[in-house]
Amino acid sequence: MTTAPPAPILEVNNIEVIYNKVVQALRGLSLAVPRGQIVALLGSNGAGKSTTLKAISNLLTLEDGLLASGSIRFNGQGTAAIAPQQLVRRGLSHVMEGRRVFEDLTVEENLIASTYALTGRPGAAPPDFDLVYGYFPRLFERRKGLAGYLSGGEQQMLAIGRALIAQPQLMLLDEPSLGLSPKLTEDIFGIIARINAERGTSMLLVEQNATVALAVAHSGYIMENGKIVIDGTAERLASDPDVREFYLGLAGGGEAKSFKDIKHYKRRKRWLS
Repeated sequence: MTTAPPAPILEVNNIEVIYNKVVQALRGLSLAVPRGQIVALLGSNGAGKSTTLKAISNLLTLEDGLLASGSIRFNGQGTAAIAPQQLVRRGLSHVMEGRRVFEDLTVEENLIASTYALTGRPGAAPPDFDLVYGYFPRLFERRKGLAGYLSGGEQQMLAIGRALIAQPQLMLLDEPSLGLSPKLTEDIFGIIARINAERGTSMLLVEQNATVALAVAHSGYIMENGKIVIDGTAERLASDPDVREFYLGLAGGGEAKSFKDIKHYKRRKRWLS
């Protein structure tokens, strides 16, 4: 008997996003994150991955963006009328691309700043700094130092640690491997997998490194030009020859190709909209 997937903690239904009242960035995009699972959102630069996360966390207006149609539901409730800071207090944390730490504050002060997200949250536990330091011992060593002097990997650890302080039910992770060495990337993704396994934190993971993302994810979606072109379990996507060809990015003669140029993609009408 096949086990039914967990109920989704996040449902994105047929959304369209427009920037500057003209540029359409997302076109009828739908996805779901089952509770307690990691879902990878993959695609090339400009596919709309970061825009998807900003739509979910209601940050579009900061960049003159607009959710023009569709709906987003977090924990069964529509998010359209919920301010970003209130979404954080309800358990949705967004670790943005580029880390965005407070460079003039110490590591410890960065974590303290994140306790604001627990203000007024019913049933919130006291902030657990030891939890963060347990996952990231290097941050404990550097806790009195300014965040601006941390390495890129340490800043990424701090960004994830700040999100953990907010006790999230769902974490949106935007390019956690960006600018990191292969060894640091492996370490960061190992900790992401541990947080999910040990704390049951649901995650939507945006990443260009498909190999490392699918190694920790339960399932995934692939985007191109603001749309989902294929989805499935992580195992299926990792072994699919079309996906492998797409992510190698090479056609005959070394020319980058679109997923839509793969003839299997053209044959499988269920991938087309």
